[in-house]
Amino acid sequence: MNTMQAALYARVSSAQQAEAHTVASQVVALRERIAVDGLPLPTALQFIDEGYSGATLVRPALERLRDVAAAGAVDRLYVHSPDRLARKYAYQVLLVDEFQRAGVAVIFLNRELGRSPEDDLLLQVQGMMAEYERAKIIERHRRGKLHAARAGAVSVLSGAPYGYRYVPKSEGRGQAHYEMIPDEARVVRQVLDWIGRDRLTIGEVCRRLTQAGELTRTGKTVWDRSVVWGMLKNPASMGSAAFGKTPQEPLRPRLRAQRGRPLQPRRMVSTRDVSPQDWITIPVPSLVEPALFVAVQEQLRENQRHARQSRRGALYLLQGLVQCQHCDYAYYGKRLSPSARKGHPRAYAYYRCLGTDASRVGGERVCQNTQVRTDLLDLAVWQEVCALLAQPERLAEEYQRRLHPDRHTTRTSLTTLEAQLGKRRQGWVRLIDSDAEALIEKQEFEPRITRLRQRIAHVEAQRQQLAEEDALHTDLRLIIGRLEDFAAQVQDGLAEADGSRKREMIRALVKRVEVAYDQVKGVFRIDPRPGDPSPEKKSLQDCRGSHQPTVGEYRPRWTGQTVGERVPGRPVCRCYRRDGEKPTRH
Repeated sequence: MNTMQAALYARVSSAQQAEAHTVASQVVALRERIAVDGLPLPTALQFIDEGYSGATLVRPALERLRDVAAAGAVDRLYVHSPDRLARKYAYQVLLVDEFQRAGVAVIFLNRELGRSPEDDLLLQVQGMMAEYERAKIIERHRRGKLHAARAGAVSVLSGAPYGYRYVPKSEGRGQAHYEMIPDEARVVRQVLDWIGRDRLTIGEVCRRLTQAGELTRTGKTVWDRSVVWGMLKNPASMGSAAFGKTPQEPLRPRLRAQRGRPLQPRRMVSTRDVSPQDWITIPVPSLVEPALFVAVQEQLRENQRHARQSRRGALYLLQGLVQCQHCDYAYYGKRLSPSARKGHPRAYAYYRCLGTDASRVGGERVCQNTQVRTDLLDLAVWQEVCALLAQPERLAEEYQRRLHPDRHTTRTSLTTLEAQLGKRRQGWVRLIDSDAEALIEKQEFEPRITRLRQRIAHVEAQRQQLAEEDALHTDLRLIIGRLEDFAAQVQDGLAEADGSRKREMIRALVKRVEVAYDQVKGVFRIDPRPGDPSPEKKSLQDCRGSHQPTVGEYRPRWTGQTVGERVPGRPVCRCYRRDGEKPTRH
């Protein structure tokens, strides 16, 4: 009676090979050989790794095989070829030596494993060729995808995102491309609109999609946050799909497996995020305007800043909005300790710059800005919000003062500049024609064409600036109208608003509160125009833009010398001066 026990090992590298069941051909060949040898093959001794790379020894089935072999439960191990056992020669030698020391005979179908020096040399050559072949395949694959991405081929992307359908080359008239799916595109536009314009959270977006019965790509009615997050972060929605966002690299050491993931990953690789400047953009059909996509990214960053507050609960009215004007660090709330109260009943707190706290910035203070009492600054900001809602025309007055006093003058200047630009271009054409007909010498032509080019560029810059001012005048009417509508909706509840309601209204109108040594400045927020095609116009969200003429900025008179009592017509605030002395009363 033959008591020898046989086992088989098979492996395929990629998930595509696993789905195509290419490992089945290896298993069939191995079973036929074992049957020819007349050995039994229990199901428990069939070790198969599907979708695991041969460049690593950390494979679930291989781990079990090594344990079983060490226990003496296997006499013969059948493998299709050495590269199925491992892709690196060093790993092949290690495994074969380990099995042989455990008394297991290793049999490869494509060659016999002899004991002569020539057989060992042949095994070494095969192992080195397998390792070389793997490296060549990886490099050839990488360079091929890189070349195709630079040529604008969508076939190099991992898959069509939600809102698109991938049309292969065989169906796309010789070129693969993305095709818009109307129903999914509508959902994408709605989601980005909710985040970019309505400023909802991802959780609220998921709830709305679930309530509306919208289906995910897999047909589910319940939307997960990660699905919506991927939709919001994918630049393909604005017509620029990105290749190379998360390149692969060798798996970094880790203490434990991620939650919900196996202890041994299928592939010993991890991904890393790459700066958008290093992405390769591939044009695809656009679902939304670039301005809306940019507004969504800004809102996502703002949501992340406020995430901690959502988890722990807001302690202060302006939590997450106060910023130092000198070092750009955020202000945080800090209550007075019992020792700092010195026996006085002072239960209030202060907004304090992070840069003034040495323990938070590497042991050395980087800022000397003042701290501000929370109750008084909260009151001052709330009063300014109420005043703005009561008189929205203040925004228009400040805008007119800062931008341009006379719109009619702007339109007249714009018409004049357009006429000048037309004359310059006509002169350009005449000069080019003169050169083409040899009516002017080259020495005379080049200086004149250079001067004309500079004049045209100067006039175009002036025209562009005036055109933007004219467009901002139009935007102002929309801004004031929206502010008046918002004020009409919330006016009745201003007096009875609780802390949570006040915080919502402040965040709807105030982008940030900047604290300087001797003043506090509020930067108000206004929703962008619907369908705004220019990414630069996102500055209209802020009542104080940085690269545009200031739009609607209202600078409240919050100074470091105002304390305590309410002065008619002036908000109240308490700050400590730079010298540390308490301010005087006014």
